[in-house]
Amino acid sequence: MTEAAASTAPPSHAAFIFIFVTVALDMLALGVMIPVMPKLILAFEGGDVAHAATMAGIFSFAFAAMQFLFQPLLGAASDRFGRRPVVLLSNLGLGLDYILLALAPDLAWMFVGRLISGFSAASFSTASAYIADITPPEGRAAKFGMLGAAFGIGFVLGPAIGGLLGNYDLRAPFWAAAALSLINFAYGYFILPESLPREKRTARFVWRTANVMGGIALLRRTPVARVLSVSIFLNFLAHASLVSVFVLYVDYRYNWDAATVGMTLAGVGIGSAVVSGGMVRPLVKRFGEWPVLFTGLVFGALSFAIYALAPTTGLFLMGLPVGALWGLAEPAEQALMSRAVGQREQGLLQGALGSLRGIAGMIGPLIFAQTFSASVSAGVYPGAAFMLAALLLCASLAVAWRGRSAS
Repeated sequence: MTEAAASTAPPSHAAFIFIFVTVALDMLALGVMIPVMPKLILAFEGGDVAHAATMAGIFSFAFAAMQFLFQPLLGAASDRFGRRPVVLLSNLGLGLDYILLALAPDLAWMFVGRLISGFSAASFSTASAYIADITPPEGRAAKFGMLGAAFGIGFVLGPAIGGLLGNYDLRAPFWAAAALSLINFAYGYFILPESLPREKRTARFVWRTANVMGGIALLRRTPVARVLSVSIFLNFLAHASLVSVFVLYVDYRYNWDAATVGMTLAGVGIGSAVVSGGMVRPLVKRFGEWPVLFTGLVFGALSFAIYALAPTTGLFLMGLPVGALWGLAEPAEQALMSRAVGQREQGLLQGALGSLRGIAGMIGPLIFAQTFSASVSAGVYPGAAFMLAALLLCASLAVAWRGRSAS
């Protein structure tokens, strides 16, 4: 499909299916690397676990930093040139980057690869702008929820496939990720229609606004966007606790093995997909975005409190379905924020939200890892990191409540 043909493609249910598949394949490609990236770093480090852990942290920080710096730029580019080329270039860039990672002879090349992937991984935020283009405001929360379901599918299937391939060869998952991303590029090139007609794009690409500061300025433009951006940042920051200390915490407190961790994470992904894909739409239709947002944040805070206080595995697992309901919050919040800016700025908005996620990805692991380390070292309260996450979600709820008053 040419750009001219794509730009005239009418918004439709089929267009959403295309973008859903694009996001699912992208998340699947990212997921297959999760089980093997630390092991490959460890192999390069000659089995030095401590140094490998440090390098893994540096790699994660670098990826999040690239997201922070470049998401607004790519979002603004999609406002000017359309969503389709940005999604296609993202998929092509990721595919080529995974090939680089598969061939990397040392850690220096792997680090370069992570920088490139941090820059290229723009499909999720651009897909959110795509949804805002083709969906009326009252239906956006449901569609954002479906994108969350696509993310959950990739989170469940990707690590499982990556683990199986990694048992054969540590490089194999990178080749699989490359194949998925390049297939995604070909799929989008021939099938994905453009969602943003030329007459609705920004008149020109302005470097002064197509950056982090421009994204922050957009988030500060209206009282609702300003308040909700703080709320969603606290939400992202709380989520970083799961990435940072979940595995260490359940190993330390409940003595879980790798199989139990893997099955539990798969359950988390399934629960997230069910809530995002099946519950957001009917609840928003019946109650509206604000009550659904508040409900999701309450359940999120409650789940982290359960994780922090549960003395046994059984009680800890009771928090998982509660935590799945936390998935109600982000689609509702995204829908509310998309109403606060014009159609010509949806890409920059989603890029700015990507920057907030990047900041959380940079500082969150440091905060929660240090909190967990200090609590374990003192021998007083191993669940302190998760309790901190619960408090952050309580703060997010309080801020969002204020946002409703400003709307």
